[in-house]
Amino acid sequence: MSDTSAKPRGRGLWLSLGALAAVLVLAIGVNVLADRFLARARIDLTEQRLYTLSEGTRQELAGLRDPVRLRLFYSRRLGAAVPVFGAYADRVREMLREYVSLSGGKIRLEILDPEPFSETEDRALAYGLQAVPLDNAGEQVYFGLVGTNLLDDERTIPFFQPDRERFLEYDLTRLVHELSNPTRPVLGVISSLPLNGDPRAMMMRVPGAGQPFQVMTQLRQFFTVRDLAADSQAIPSEVQVLMVAHAQNLPEATLYAIDQFVMRGGKLLALTDPHSESQAARPDPTGRPAASTASNLDRLFNAWGIEASSEQVVVDQRGAWRVRAGPNDRVQGVDYLAWFSTQGDSLNRTDVASAELSQVTFASAGEVRRREGSTIELTPLLTASPQSALIDAARVRQQPDPARILAEFRADGQRHVLLARVRGMLATAFPEGPPALPEGVQRAEGLPAHMAQTNGPANLVIGNDADILEDRFWVRVQDFFGQQVATPTSDNGALVTNLADTLAGGDSLISLRSRGESLRPFTLVDAMRTEAEARYRQTERGLTERLQATERRLRELRQGPGGNNSQTVITPEQRAEIDAARAEIVRTRQELRGVQRELRQGIEGLETWLRILNIALVPALITLLAIGLAVMRARRRAAARG
Repeated sequence: MSDTSAKPRGRGLWLSLGALAAVLVLAIGVNVLADRFLARARIDLTEQRLYTLSEGTRQELAGLRDPVRLRLFYSRRLGAAVPVFGAYADRVREMLREYVSLSGGKIRLEILDPEPFSETEDRALAYGLQAVPLDNAGEQVYFGLVGTNLLDDERTIPFFQPDRERFLEYDLTRLVHELSNPTRPVLGVISSLPLNGDPRAMMMRVPGAGQPFQVMTQLRQFFTVRDLAADSQAIPSEVQVLMVAHAQNLPEATLYAIDQFVMRGGKLLALTDPHSESQAARPDPTGRPAASTASNLDRLFNAWGIEASSEQVVVDQRGAWRVRAGPNDRVQGVDYLAWFSTQGDSLNRTDVASAELSQVTFASAGEVRRREGSTIELTPLLTASPQSALIDAARVRQQPDPARILAEFRADGQRHVLLARVRGMLATAFPEGPPALPEGVQRAEGLPAHMAQTNGPANLVIGNDADILEDRFWVRVQDFFGQQVATPTSDNGALVTNLADTLAGGDSLISLRSRGESLRPFTLVDAMRTEAEARYRQTERGLTERLQATERRLRELRQGPGGNNSQTVITPEQRAEIDAARAEIVRTRQELRGVQRELRQGIEGLETWLRILNIALVPALITLLAIGLAVMRARRRAAARG
């Protein structure tokens, strides 16, 4: 009897071992096949699909006509000493191999390890790659990329910064694009701002001052930028896109030149401003603050059916920047509603220039709208949220009071347009022809013939805030061993470049240019804090007014009639009035503390739940899954026994 039972147990053991061996063989086989056929397969679960190659990259690689050679210089010692760089290097290599695969043989890749004092290190230095000291001994390591084409043009990424990992596809595709498209479109620029740097600030040797705007550095990577004088009588014919950014007091001849450029089919990106924070932060040539910080193109806009007022500013409670409060304020920070970041549904997701942006920051921006009776097509690209309103521009021009603006804020529920595309047949703003020139000014020779209207629909982009170009509102520039590294905190630079690209007719890079690392705040937490602070500010303002009134009344009671201090004794009625006012102040202060306490409790409670979900959700799901499988297995065994 025992021998009979032993045979089935032995047979079952061999069957189990055989099944285990089969499972191992199957697992190894699946891994080998997956490595062979699914090496580039991946699932991207991020909300913005940050790790999926964009269609623009695929189009760029598929359209390559000439070979491009990429050389990745990576010191393995760097990855061994700093694991963060090792993981990043793996991703860079993987993405470069994918570029090679999608290019149809047009891209060739070399991966080189520049060991100290080697010929490879000499090549890295010759290409201008960034050498970074690894330790106190002075050993230098490299992590950069060099690209060349048949014409021996070179483009480099001096050092791959982990902070720019989400920009990786953009940086790589831009490098390939520049090597495959050596001829760049011409972008003309007219501006009263020192977009290309301020020589006066550079002479003063102020760190960081006087440098070109980062947006201009970015535009020069894709365009041949030509600065045009503010008194130009004609826009050169080779200019494809004209950017007019906060150009103040343009003469009639220049306005006519811009008008005729548009009439001839030129593409215009116009940025006016009711209050230029950029100009206000920079002194004029005499060293004094600018007398006027507003700009407009009303002569042109009115004729074209557009309104961009320079007398009102949009304020928005959603996305407002937190700034330092005044010295006499009870809190250290306050939301400045005139500085805000547009997010979510404030960005047009159907336009290629703004579809994939995360946020764009505005500062003292005005509204853009279509004039009544106009037939143009105005398509909003960026709008304020419904929690916005219009206020007088004078309130932000000189010594603005963020706390007062917040306390008096009342949303009007409208989505005020900040930036828009304009399309349609336009009539000239100069129906009488070229304007008369000032005395002593000669008319330029060879001016194009006057046009009364456009031959086809004009394509313009109109914005009423030139501060989207200002560095401090969208980018941080840091020194990295002598190299200036720009890390965007908002998508302003991407937006401007996207707009110029679409106006110039190229959009292959737009789908990936917006994949930068923008700030992505906890919107629910911010909304709670903003709402509570708005209530706090309103209550605080009422408290301050009642306190001042009480103090005035107290002085009147003590001074007596005529303010001559003739009355030194306070009557019981007056004392009761003073005590009642003080009691009201105490109650109001308690309300303020209650609002702040509720604010803290709400945010702390939400953060606690977020931590619980982040820490416990996945283990809880795995536990429930394991329990479910165990229950199912137990039921199956019970059914088999039955």
